Amino acid sequence: MPELFATGEPQLKKPHEEWRRVLTPEQYTVLFEEGTERACTSPLNDEKRAGTYVCAACHAPLFSTDAKYDSGTGWPSFFTPIPGALGTKKDFKLFWPRTEYHCARCGGHQGHVFDDGPAPTGQRFCNNGVALTFVPLGEPLPPLRD
Repeated sequence: MPELFATGEPQLKKPHEEWRRVLTPEQYTVLFEEGTERACTSPLNDEKRAGTYVCAACHAPLFSTDAKYDSGTGWPSFFTPIPGALGTKKDFKLFWPRTEYHCARCGGHQGHVFDDGPAPTGQRFCNNGVALTFVPLGEPLPPLRD
């Protein structure tokens, strides 16, 4: 995978065969083949408890529930990530360019960011639920995968 991100933490380089062993087929398709899950299929879309959303691949914290909102799109949506958690690149798969974002630690595809979100950022980070794991407030975050 090319170096896509500039973060303070080193990128996790892991062969795709290793990711296939620890992820479900749907998680692998979304995270490492840049797939998209069907709208309204993730239980995380309706998750209302306080906590942290971590990357389903490497377990890096990506979003706090303080930034989650109901966008009405059918995917978990956030107006801002945890600082330094994400990297972006342009996606030209449709007729117009979009900004795709990935976990800055492992490069796993999470979703796309749009400029139609709420204040204070005006952004909507539209995330694939299968690419996330929710950790309720008060429970320990999973250890980072190597």
